Amino acid sequence: MKHYKSELYFLLTLLLGVMVLSFLIFKPFLYVTLLAIFIATVFYPFYLRMLAWVRGNRGLASLFTIFIIVVILIIPLIFLATQILQEATQLYQYLLSDEGVVAFSTSMDKVIDIMGGVMPIPAGSSLDAHYYIKQGLDWLLPRLSTFLSDIALMVMNAFIFLIALYYLFKDGPKLKKTIVRLSPLQDVHDEEIFNKLTLATNSVIKGNLIIVLIQGAMAALGFFLFGVPSPVLWGAVAAVAAVIPGFGTALVVAPAIIYLLFNGETSSAIGLFIWGLTAVGLVDNILGPKLVERGMKIHPFLILLSILGGLALFGPLGFLFGPLVLSLFFALSEIYSAMHKEHQDKL
Repeated sequence: MKHYKSELYFLLTLLLGVMVLSFLIFKPFLYVTLLAIFIATVFYPFYLRMLAWVRGNRGLASLFTIFIIVVILIIPLIFLATQILQEATQLYQYLLSDEGVVAFSTSMDKVIDIMGGVMPIPAGSSLDAHYYIKQGLDWLLPRLSTFLSDIALMVMNAFIFLIALYYLFKDGPKLKKTIVRLSPLQDVHDEEIFNKLTLATNSVIKGNLIIVLIQGAMAALGFFLFGVPSPVLWGAVAAVAAVIPGFGTALVVAPAIIYLLFNGETSSAIGLFIWGLTAVGLVDNILGPKLVERGMKIHPFLILLSILGGLALFGPLGFLFGPLVLSLFFALSEIYSAMHKEHQDKL
């Protein structure tokens, strides 16, 4: 008996050490693997359709699915990130130029005069928004530059991402069966956990990400049509602002309208105002209920906190991982509550 215990403790210690070493080995590729799992979960129904189309050839279906993902998702994101970096750089250089400083200071003086007619403002007050915008761009540019400049790392991560996607599609059912077999939980609870995780993942995509991306794209289109500089950059900012409860894209569209008014472009300002109310503002009201109705409903304020916290913890991918972790927390809490209730009923 003692011999058995010593062997067991030794084996557990050895297993723990190997697990730690394995984690350190896979740590550099952890985020890209999680992202692959995230994308594979969302596109798995499409993969099943491709599988039926190619008559059960899993390898071929995986390749076709990955090709579609590259065309409709990865390539547009690369162009978008490049365009945002270019426009942010141009705006940064303009704000530092003499022309930019004079134009911005003049605009801020007009804002103060208008606000002075509405509310009392102490004499000598000024809005140093130029400073805050410059600080924001100082934060944004290095991160975008780092993201785009390390070509070798990007290529390696992209390669790992695509290989992971291929095997997740091709061998996903086998991997799922292995996890269920090794799990100490009952198979029914394992299946429920997988269903909840799939629901949570799709909720993040359909209930939040797609909506804010559409709103950002519509805002960028409006900025382009009505002559607002750097439309893609401000459209991206509008997409981030769309997750803020109660205000959303108005935090970006309203200053753009004011900018057009200050520059004497009244007709464009009116057009952008109408565009913001209809094309941008109604996206959440029209698409939101249709996309969220089958997903997990989480309060918008919690979604906002999860995005901000995710960005701080995970970096750029935190925009996805933050809401996903929050969704998984609620899903697992729901499963735990059901298991606890089932146990109590048996007693």
